[in-house]
Amino acid sequence: MRHKIAFILFYLLAGCVNYTNAQDRYVVIESQLNELVKLQPGLKEKIEISVNDVSVQDFLRGIADANNLNISVDQGINVKVSSNFKDVTVIDVLIFLCKKYELDVKFIGAIINLAPYIPPPIPIEEYVQKPILLNYNKLSDQLSFDLNNDSLSLVTKELTKQSGKNFVYLPELGSKLLNGFVQDLDFDVALQKMAFSNNISVSFSDDGVYQFEKKDMTDQDGLSKKSKVKNDKQQGKSGEISGFTFVLLSDSVNFSIVSNSASLPELVSYVAEQLGLNIFIYSEIKGPSTFRLDSVDFDHFLKYIFNGTEFTFKKDGNVYLIGERSIEGLRRTELFTFKFRTVDKISETVPAELKKGIDVKVFPDLNSFVLSGSQPRIEELKTFLRVIDRVVPVIQIEVMIMDVQDTRTLSTGIQAGLGDKPATTQGKVYPSLDLTLNSSSINSVINKINGLGVLNLGSVTPNFYLSVKALEQQGLLKLRSTPKLATLNGHEAKLSIGRTEYYLETQNSIVGVQNPYPVQSQQYKSVNADLALTISPIVSGDDQITLDIKVKQSNFTERISQTAPPGTITRDFESLIRVKNDEMIILGGLDENSTNDSGEGVPLLSRIPVLKWLFSSRTRANKKGKLVIFIRPTVIY
Repeated sequence: MRHKIAFILFYLLAGCVNYTNAQDRYVVIESQLNELVKLQPGLKEKIEISVNDVSVQDFLRGIADANNLNISVDQGINVKVSSNFKDVTVIDVLIFLCKKYELDVKFIGAIINLAPYIPPPIPIEEYVQKPILLNYNKLSDQLSFDLNNDSLSLVTKELTKQSGKNFVYLPELGSKLLNGFVQDLDFDVALQKMAFSNNISVSFSDDGVYQFEKKDMTDQDGLSKKSKVKNDKQQGKSGEISGFTFVLLSDSVNFSIVSNSASLPELVSYVAEQLGLNIFIYSEIKGPSTFRLDSVDFDHFLKYIFNGTEFTFKKDGNVYLIGERSIEGLRRTELFTFKFRTVDKISETVPAELKKGIDVKVFPDLNSFVLSGSQPRIEELKTFLRVIDRVVPVIQIEVMIMDVQDTRTLSTGIQAGLGDKPATTQGKVYPSLDLTLNSSSINSVINKINGLGVLNLGSVTPNFYLSVKALEQQGLLKLRSTPKLATLNGHEAKLSIGRTEYYLETQNSIVGVQNPYPVQSQQYKSVNADLALTISPIVSGDDQITLDIKVKQSNFTERISQTAPPGTITRDFESLIRVKNDEMIILGGLDENSTNDSGEGVPLLSRIPVLKWLFSSRTRANKKGKLVIFIRPTVIY
């Protein structure tokens, strides 16, 4: 009776909510139509119209034409209008039609669209499972419960979780609702009171499982030891025992079975007996299991029910050996050899969950794993290893390096001075001027000038010399290198080209305390200037190659002294690009420009235009360098 009253109240409340929502919907539609009046004033025009059995499409088309409105009516509306309207606005007519024929109005810009109203779905309140008020004290083996229309299936699950004792019940009792309250009773007594108050019985079978059954299936004493019941039906050998149903198919090999928290020992023993198979159980099988399997054989049956447990099986001839996975008789040792991958780093990629319960040893001599463990676990691991044992692409990388250096040097000036000994007249005049004159040559020129009778310049000493230089040098140097590299997918390929120079390092130290004396040590140390190229290729499935490229170039500069280490200039860049297989890319832009302008001369005179060429010596050098790298990756197997 209480359920009926609650249902009626819910129905009335839902009706009130729906009515309120409908009223709100019409208010919203009217408000939107009033807003649209700014764009379509015809909505506020009063009309006078009388129709009889006219489709709503034709009816609204006439109103739209007369009032210059944009109205669209869904063709799925099959409504005939018979009404007489006088001195009402178009908005009133539209609201009337929506209320009478359950229509909805949607607005697309300035267009009014009428369509059948589809009410929003009623939200379904999420079901929250009622907690089972049950408490088991392991120390005193006492049970307390407060049950109020709780299902037997949930109560047995909670009993099993808290007590660790297994419970089963007949399938027809799965929907049975339990009621009752006890406080701190012995476990068996509390179960007996629970069964008594709900008109069922509970028994304790020989295999250590509590069974809930109908009252007439047990003795009146309630808790009694009871063996399993067997019932064969017709030719299919259909049996229903302690929470599971078994049907042997006509081929006498496959069968169907449904279990509702039945115990594993009973399942395995019963099925093996029905199939006429030999089994040997090493250790006691524990735990209930709930499942449904159709048309399976005994091997798959054992595989499914033992999956996720500590038990496994092994077939030795015509005998099935069953027990815990750690038992030596059920362990299996295999050698898994990789065909395409190296075994060194494979063990790092295997998930820890797959290696659980399996002893995995790396055997590099045969590029293999030695696997020892239960057969199902080994098969699962082998399936994963076969998936990752694939051909690793080999990428050949062709690199072309071009380093172009363009130099230009201009040297001009006149130098004069005294040497340690008389100089020798020597040098060249063409194509560049680089000439050194000794005192005899200079005095000969002076004597010719004195012979003109205008000046008397005298003569120079025997060790005097004069050097005249005016030359320009140009150079173009091209270095070309075409190495080829190869690497596995995802591994680095490196190339380094460079040179090494040495400098002297001198260390002075004092040795001794009472009679100290200086000690000097010298050591030559090296400095490298390299062109280093590192490429990491990754091949994708669409014939594309991603290249992670790192380039570093360093060159030596002038030393600040003879014993000082040479300076270095470094140019480097990194690039991450994606190219097609066998496609060439160009990397450039590593440019180097240097200018050197130096000279010496007579103060003041060396800065006067024109005269500075006679009283100074200058050297100007320009150097330009450009490094260009061509890279072409090709996938080879």
